[in-house]
Amino acid sequence: MLNPLMIWLIIGAVLCSLEFIFPTAFMEFMLGLGAVAVAIVVYLIPSLNPNIQIFLWLLFSTIAIVSSRRFFTPKTSIRTLSDAADAETLTAIAPGEAGRVLYEGNSWRARCADETVTIEPHQTVYVLRREGTTLIVMPRHLLEP
Repeated sequence: MLNPLMIWLIIGAVLCSLEFIFPTAFMEFMLGLGAVAVAIVVYLIPSLNPNIQIFLWLLFSTIAIVSSRRFFTPKTSIRTLSDAADAETLTAIAPGEAGRVLYEGNSWRARCADETVTIEPHQTVYVLRREGTTLIVMPRHLLEP
């Protein structure tokens, strides 16, 4: 029969290995590290109660997961529209419909702020704001005096 030390080492090795087969954002790997940490504690205290071993595994795994999220999650920055608010229509934007504009080198879905205006292709428009992945635009000639 396997002793608890070997059982925790096997569990840890299997969980860490599964991360390479089924990537889960380091969840399985952190659970495996928790099992290896319990194996170290069982090596130091061989007569540890199995219920305490399981509790330690949950505790070590939780600490490892929370720590990994803090250190490995990329910092996101708030992206705003740049000051250069000019864009060029790629397709016509019919009244109340969406079209495509070229803005900062990328094609964006766009709607006209005035739902009664038609914007022809290859016209310069002014970007007023962004609603999700849709830019709200106005034709430049309507905004200039």
